[in-house]
Amino acid sequence: MVAALELYLDTVATRRIRVLWDALEAEGVQSLRSLLEQRHRPHVSLAVAPRFDPEQVAAALAGTTVAAPLRLSFQHAGQFVGRVLWLGPAPTVELLAHHRLVHDRLTAAGVGLAEHYRPGCWVPHCTLSMRVPNPLMAIAVRRCLEMLPLEATVVGAALTDHARGISHPLP
Repeated sequence: MVAALELYLDTVATRRIRVLWDALEAEGVQSLRSLLEQRHRPHVSLAVAPRFDPEQVAAALAGTTVAAPLRLSFQHAGQFVGRVLWLGPAPTVELLAHHRLVHDRLTAAGVGLAEHYRPGCWVPHCTLSMRVPNPLMAIAVRRCLEMLPLEATVVGAALTDHARGISHPLP
């Protein structure tokens, strides 16, 4: 598993994504709702690594508001290799600048981050399912498109490792 620096969404957006998770489950698609004893909550990850040292991350981000009140407008559904299904927010200047700030502070502090999360490679997204069965992909994408667009505001952040049951809130 991996550790992540997650941005959390407002109550209304979180509720809508949880309803989508339930709709996917009803179609036979395992969503993040049912993974790891329901530890996941709807989020957008700014950084991912095999493991984080919470003290090192806290020191690197001192003085930074990780949970900046960014407005996110989810406009599309997407799929990564491996049948990962997600909703994507429009990549605004503010979102990309915030991502770069956090990434640069972590990198400068020697925190080892996953390459596909570096600025210029990162695809902002909210994961819905980790492995959609191929025969169900069209149905799953249709369910996603039925609930778009989705407006959200970032209201919180945490450093997480769901497989190990770790969650450290960040400012």
